[in-house]
Amino acid sequence: MAVLTEAPRRGVLLRILPSALYSGRSTAVLERTFLTYSHAWMLFVSGVFEPLFYLMAFQLGFGKLVGEVAGPGGQAMSYVAFVAPGLLAASAMNGAILDSTYNLFFKLKYAKLYDAMLATPIGPLDIALGEVGWSVLRGGIYSATFLGVMTVMGLPGSWWALLMIPAALLIAMAFSAIGIVLVTFLRSVSQFDYINLVLMPLFLFSTTFYPLSVYPAGIQWIVQIFPLYHGIELMRGLSVGVLSWGMIGNVAYLVALAAVGIYASSKRFGKLLLR
Repeated sequence: MAVLTEAPRRGVLLRILPSALYSGRSTAVLERTFLTYSHAWMLFVSGVFEPLFYLMAFQLGFGKLVGEVAGPGGQAMSYVAFVAPGLLAASAMNGAILDSTYNLFFKLKYAKLYDAMLATPIGPLDIALGEVGWSVLRGGIYSATFLGVMTVMGLPGSWWALLMIPAALLIAMAFSAIGIVLVTFLRSVSQFDYINLVLMPLFLFSTTFYPLSVYPAGIQWIVQIFPLYHGIELMRGLSVGVLSWGMIGNVAYLVALAAVGIYASSKRFGKLLLR
């Protein structure tokens, strides 16, 4: 009887997807990663500091040279308050990419961890959801810490800024899912340079440090394709409480990116490991 009642508790996916793809055990993958980091917590905590150093540098240094800038809705805001939401979005992106590329590549190519997992009832979709889930959890901790520092510095201008944490989780989920897909195509560590080649322009040109209006009209269309741009726009509007219908498009873009990434990563895991 226990076996018969187990499937409904695991939800709709377990009933509609083949057991070879999904077994409802993605939390086991998440738990394994959590236990691993419990013995290397300094590596986990160190990721908090990079965006905080950026923020302190702008607060104490560069921000002194720049006056107020036009924020969401044309609202005037200090340059540090303008940059901080962009740094939070970039932090969520970088943390997710780190976990879903470098760490995952080692587990996939050298530790052969996923081969061992697939010898159990765990399926490719369980692995994808578990790895993305860890990136989201890590991004949430980093985001909460960053938002706490922003609050101490008096940068958020609205209670809507609390929604920056779930926004950061969405950004982490989208980039983690896509990162997993990309890493399944890599053959050597040297090919990570290609990923870095994409990440750097995303960080610099997705309106992290200046508004979209500084670009020529033709370039603006290109920037608006960048996934990080949508994350930053969402963060920046929430930080000052200026909400717009465009935010629905930002959320939809990131949700679609995450959904495509999770589906594609599960397919890639199945192709690589279930041959």
